[in-house]
Amino acid sequence: MLRRMATRIGIQAALLVAVAVALLIGAAVMVVLRSQHASDDTLLATAISRADDVTDPPAGVWLIVRGPKGTAASPGLPSGLPDLDALRRTAATGLPVDADLHTAGREYRIKTARGDAGTIEAALDLRYEHAERDRLIAALVLCGGMGLLLAAGVGAWLGNRAAAPMAAALALQRRFVADAGHELRTPLTLLSTRAQLLRRRLQRGPDPKVLAEADDLVADSAHLAAILDDLLLAADPRVGPQETSAVDLAAVAREVVASTAPSASAHSIELHGPPQQQRVPVRGAAVALRRAVTALTDNAVQHARHTVSVTVGVRGNTAVLEVADDGPGIDPAVAARLFERFTSTGHTRPDGTRSYGLGLALVSEIAARHRGQVTADNRPGSGATLRLILPATTPSG
Repeated sequence: MLRRMATRIGIQAALLVAVAVALLIGAAVMVVLRSQHASDDTLLATAISRADDVTDPPAGVWLIVRGPKGTAASPGLPSGLPDLDALRRTAATGLPVDADLHTAGREYRIKTARGDAGTIEAALDLRYEHAERDRLIAALVLCGGMGLLLAAGVGAWLGNRAAAPMAAALALQRRFVADAGHELRTPLTLLSTRAQLLRRRLQRGPDPKVLAEADDLVADSAHLAAILDDLLLAADPRVGPQETSAVDLAAVAREVVASTAPSASAHSIELHGPPQQQRVPVRGAAVALRRAVTALTDNAVQHARHTVSVTVGVRGNTAVLEVADDGPGIDPAVAARLFERFTSTGHTRPDGTRSYGLGLALVSEIAARHRGQVTADNRPGSGATLRLILPATTPSG
C-alpha cells in the first residue's frame, strides 16, 4: 500500500511537471512566433519602402513590382509567386495586404503595398524560421522530458520518505497486535481447558450455581479467543475485508451486559441492558461488534457512579446502540480527541489498573469498518452517552 502511495506521488509529480512543461513550451512557441512575425513584417515593410527596383532585395526576400511599364520580379522568383490576387486588390484599393502563401511545399510571408515604383509585393521565405522554431521546440521537449523523468524520480523518493514514518508506525502496530495475540493465545487456551475440566467435574456432582459460573467462564474464554483471532486478522495486511453476516445487535448487547455484570456489581454499579424480546438486525462481523459494545460498556462502568444503561434501537435506516452512565461526563479537554489512540487523562480503573486510551479508538475503527460511526456527548445533569451508529438491515438481510 505504501509503495503504491509513493508511486502515485511520483506519477502525480510527473503529471504536474508535464502540464507545466507543456504550458511553458506553448507559451515559448507563441512568443517566438509573434516575435518572428513582427520581425518579418518589419523586414517586408522596409524592403517595400526602399525598393526602387527588384534587383537587390534583402536576403531571403523577393520583390515583385507592377507599374505602368508592366511587372518585374527579382531573379530566381520561386514558382507560385507572385500573389496576383493581392497585387490586384492593392492596385485597385490602395490598401496593403498581408498574407501567408503555401506553394510548392514551402511557406512565404507576403506583404503587398503601394510604393514609389508602383504596386510592390515582397515575399519572404519562412523555411529558415521554421527550422529555428523546430530546433527550439525539440530543445524544449528534450529538456521537458528530462525534467519529467527527474520529477517522477524525485516525487517517488519524496513519497518514500514521507511514507517511511507511516510504514514504521503501521509495522509497530502490527507487531504489537500480533505479539499480543500470540502471547495471549496460550494462556487463554489453558484457561479454556481448565474451565472445561471444572465444568466436567461439576457435572458429575452438580452444584447449579457453580456450574452456571463455570459455563460463563467457558463462554468468556471462547469469546476472548475469538477476539484475539479478530485482532490478528485485522493486523494482517494480506487479509481482505472480513466476512459479514446478519447480527442481532440487541442480542450482542445483552451478552455483553451479562458478561460485564459481575465486574459492575463488584463496584456497586447497576448495569441495565436491552429487553429480552428486542431484535435489532445489522450486518457485520459478530466478534468485532461484540468487541465494540464491550469497550463502550467497560468505559461506562469505569466512569459511572451508580448506573450504566445499554439501549438499542432503530432510527430510520440506522441502528443505534447507546451506552449511558451517570459519571462526571466527558472532559472538554479531550472531547475532540476522544476516539484517537492513546487519548488518556491518566484515568485509573476501579481495580487500580491504568487506562491507556485504546478502547474507544478501537470502537471507532470497528464502526468505520462497518460503514458506521461512534459519537459521544454529555448528558444533561451528569454523565455521558456514547453511541454506536450502524446501517440497519431487515431481519432477512
